Amino acid sequence: MDGDTLARAGYLALILVALGGWVMVEFRERIGQALRMALAWGLIVIGIMAGYGLWSDIRRDVMPMQEVVADGVVEVPRAQDGHYYLTLKIDGRPVPFMVDTGASGMVLAGRDAEALGIDLQTLRFLGEANTANGVVRTARVTLDRVELGPFTNDRFQAFVTEGALDQSLLGMDYLGQFRMEFAGGKLILRQ
Repeated sequence: MDGDTLARAGYLALILVALGGWVMVEFRERIGQALRMALAWGLIVIGIMAGYGLWSDIRRDVMPMQEVVADGVVEVPRAQDGHYYLTLKIDGRPVPFMVDTGASGMVLAGRDAEALGIDLQTLRFLGEANTANGVVRTARVTLDRVELGPFTNDRFQAFVTEGALDQSLLGMDYLGQFRMEFAGGKLILRQ
C-alpha cells in the first residue's frame, strides 16, 4: 500500500470514527434502533454500489451496442423494441442512430446536429421529406468525416429536419454501401 492509499484509508477511518461517535451519543438510549438504521443504510449503499457495478451489463441488455468482428464485419443486435441502433462517429463525436431502411438519407435530429456544432439558425430548410408524422422541411449539410468501426466516409451528405425528431435516422444513402444481412436477431453489415 503506497502513502497516498494509506492517507485515504486513514481519512476514511477518521470519518467513520467521527460518525460512529455521533451515532453512539445520539442513540445511547436506543442502540437497537441505531443498529437497524445502520443496517438499512448499509444495504442501501451496497445496493447502489451493485447497481453502479452492473450498469454496463444492464445497459448492454437494454440498448445493445454494435460490435466489429473479424474482417471488418459490423454486427448490430436487435434492441428490445425491435429496432437496430448504431453509433457512428461524426467528426470524432459519437452520434446514436436508429437504422431506418425506409429512409433514403441520413437524417440528424436537431439536438444531434447542434452537438456537432451545426447552427440550426443558419440552415436553409429548402427540401421536404415525407415522414410518418407528415411532411417536414429539411436542410442539407455536409459531414466532414463519418466512421463506423473500420469504415470511413469523408464529406458525407446528410439532412437536418426542421420538425421534431427524437432520434437521428440512418437511411439507405449510408446503408447502401454495405451488404446487409438480418440473421439470428442481428443486423450484419459487410463491405
